[in-house]
Amino acid sequence: MYGELWKLCAGPVVDVPQAEERVFYFPQGHMEQLEASTQQDLNAVKPTKPLFDLPPKILCRVMDVRLQAEKDTDEVYAQIMLMPEGTVDEPVSPDPSPPESQRPKVHFFSKVLTASDTSTHGGFSVLRKHATECLPPLDMTQQTPTQELVAEDVHGYQWKFKHIFRADTTLITSLLLFSDVILAFMWATSASLRFNPVHRSEYPEMYAAKPKQDFPKLDVFICTADPYKEPPMMVVNTALSAMAYDYPSDKISVYVSDDGGSSLTLFALMEAAKFSKRWLPYCKNNNIQDRSPEVYFSSKSHTWNDEADDNLKLRVSGVMTNSPVILTLDCDMYSNDPTTPVRALCYLTDPKIKSGLGFVQFPQKFQGVSKNDIYACEYKRLFDINMIGFDGLMGPNHVGTGCFFNRRVFYGPPSNMISAEIDELNPSRIADKSIEAKDVLGLAHKVAGCSYEYNTNWGSKMGFRYGSLVEDYYTGYMLHCEGWRSVFCSPKRAAFCGDVPKSLIDVVSQQKRWAIGLLEISISRYSPLTYGVKSMGLLVGVGYCQYAFWAFWSIPLIVYGVLPQLALLYGVSVFPKSSDPWFWLYISLFLGAYGQDLLDFVLEGGTYGGWWNDQRMWMIRGFTSFFFGSIEFTLKTLNLSTHGFNLTSKANGDDEQGKRYEKEIFDFGPPSSMFLPLTAAAIVNFFAFVWGTYGFFIWGERLVLELMLVSFAAVNCLPVYEAMMLRKDAGKLPKRVSLSAGILTFALIVSGYLFLK
Repeated sequence: MYGELWKLCAGPVVDVPQAEERVFYFPQGHMEQLEASTQQDLNAVKPTKPLFDLPPKILCRVMDVRLQAEKDTDEVYAQIMLMPEGTVDEPVSPDPSPPESQRPKVHFFSKVLTASDTSTHGGFSVLRKHATECLPPLDMTQQTPTQELVAEDVHGYQWKFKHIFRADTTLITSLLLFSDVILAFMWATSASLRFNPVHRSEYPEMYAAKPKQDFPKLDVFICTADPYKEPPMMVVNTALSAMAYDYPSDKISVYVSDDGGSSLTLFALMEAAKFSKRWLPYCKNNNIQDRSPEVYFSSKSHTWNDEADDNLKLRVSGVMTNSPVILTLDCDMYSNDPTTPVRALCYLTDPKIKSGLGFVQFPQKFQGVSKNDIYACEYKRLFDINMIGFDGLMGPNHVGTGCFFNRRVFYGPPSNMISAEIDELNPSRIADKSIEAKDVLGLAHKVAGCSYEYNTNWGSKMGFRYGSLVEDYYTGYMLHCEGWRSVFCSPKRAAFCGDVPKSLIDVVSQQKRWAIGLLEISISRYSPLTYGVKSMGLLVGVGYCQYAFWAFWSIPLIVYGVLPQLALLYGVSVFPKSSDPWFWLYISLFLGAYGQDLLDFVLEGGTYGGWWNDQRMWMIRGFTSFFFGSIEFTLKTLNLSTHGFNLTSKANGDDEQGKRYEKEIFDFGPPSSMFLPLTAAAIVNFFAFVWGTYGFFIWGERLVLELMLVSFAAVNCLPVYEAMMLRKDAGKLPKRVSLSAGILTFALIVSGYLFLK
């Protein structure tokens, strides 16, 4: 028997003498054992003299030592042969224990085997630490590292085992499964919008032929907040483009609200009023199509809304003009087609649908977009692809600008109007007084007060709805839940045009705010998944979930962007190998999803380069906007933080930034923690790609799918690598972000070792 195995079984307190060593033998122990086995007192047989005339201890020399084990119980024992040391009057001390030879360092583990563990199909797991210490090393270059082991027990019997290396991928596979569930849910939300797509056409020339008195009054709402991020000239151009519609001038009223209270903006609007006396007649007499002065004079001309600000304009306009039709515009979204109001009236005045029609939504279009829309700011899915799907259900959602409202829509469901607190604000009232009348101005000032809405229905049941940073989405959603319908109008000539951010930090910051606002709705009593499905039906409710759960995209994007890469670095497989039939399921799902997305994108007028940038921006949003938006929302929900409203800059004063944008070079802007996860993921994918390419010749087909995923991610990260290592301009990735990302990458790789190795 292997001596070390016997000693481990015997325990640390057992000490066995060695051969030729002198020891004391105590016969009393054996006599007691004999008495117990014979069940009699041996000393009582001959009371006058003991049966064994032995001293209490005998000095003996060890002749032989045999380590044994009971076959039935597996208990170990030692069989020792002793020889008495001659005759001595008095026993002497035994020999001191000889110095032991240096014992080998023994690693061991214990495992209680059951019948199933030793059967043909049975098996048991061993901690990696124990396998590394106690078993021969595996050949990790094998496709599946395996070796045959022969183990001998205390009886000398041999047991054969197959040692197979299986990394503990439970955590990774669980997260991948959870990510797949989210992807399947998001696919279902998009599929719900494919059942009945609608493309509409209208004929404004037929309505334009009507008499002037048949045209309803039109109120135009424009809001601004910061003269530096939203230059006054931008606001002026938007206002003048709306005033110059091919529409009776006396029936258009433009309301501009400035939350910044800028005297410069006020002065610009006063000058614009003077200029309009010349500009409007000039446009109409000469049939000018570009009626934004800035566009007309060959200058290049994004999105902010405040629901409280809109409700203020709604009440003030109700007191002063109370027009039945309302147009909402962002300050940078100028009118690009003078016939736009007439196009909207083709639907709003249609006797077949007007009683239940709440609003007509036009898509947002942008000027100055780079050739392939490097930051995907055209939002093809949001403003084109999904809109025609919504239009076949209850109609598109409100997107914050370019929307013609039926004023009645802000006063409760179609079948149950909610009356305002004063008669002057009810939608059916005819405003027949001059807007300069003293009582009209006084009432307008009153309803515009900051405290006017206290203890009223404004913002909850009336007007634009409060409770989310994306009040446009929330307002349109609640109007649909009340039973109102909408129409999507997308003429060939863009009805409204605006500008796009030229810096990546502006893009992701804006979309972070959207992600927070959408989470406020999705994780509430008015969630589209519950309240929406109940109010609007399954398809519409699920369709709204595509936007409400936007931030959830960060989970599969981060999981698939980091975890398989870490597994690849350590040669651990988490996907099927190429010879496995399940491999082709993954390939089919990937190609099918991306192929369908590409087809939708191109059919709606997009370019192949634009599609590539669009799908790349989805990945970037997952690591920036959606990820940090989820964190901020969670902190706010736990009352650990608050988030404010960050206005997106629409001023384009940086010429160098503009040149980089035209050349489609990423501009990361100032240092920001938003790019830390993105940069770390890019570095991880780079290392995984290099190591995976090298390891492909060693591992063969075992990690092909992982390598394909890493390669796809690495190609998408090319702008990040360029900004980190090759560029010297002001738009490169700040060194502080790169250094912090390197530290985070090291932490991720170490964590991967702890979980996988």
